[in-house]
Amino acid sequence: MAFDPTTLQFDAQGLIPAIAQAHDTGEVLMMAWMNAEAVSRTLETGRVTYWSRSRQAFWIKGESSGHVQELVEMRIDCDSDCLLLLIRQTGPACHTNRRSCFYTALRGGEEIEIMTPVAPSA
Repeated sequence: MAFDPTTLQFDAQGLIPAIAQAHDTGEVLMMAWMNAEAVSRTLETGRVTYWSRSRQAFWIKGESSGHVQELVEMRIDCDSDCLLLLIRQTGPACHTNRRSCFYTALRGGEEIEIMTPVAPSA
């Protein structure tokens, strides 16, 4: 029987958080939002599709940047209210051109940048 995304626990806006993690290294790359249709599209195509809250539109990761996310496996947490996307990432995951959106650490009470942007390829 095929998975029915409407069985997930979406918030009042019809969204669920989705954490993108590199399938091979376990590195957490980013967090974004999905609605039921984005979940379905991702499962159908293998290309990760998110819901943009600011644009109120779907966005396929890498569609304009070329920094594609291919779905390896989708996991659902114990409460069905958060997704873990194990992905194959091409290029940086963050719109700041960093490998991960989690490039700032709190150390000794201060914010420290621990990852610099990836140099553009020639």
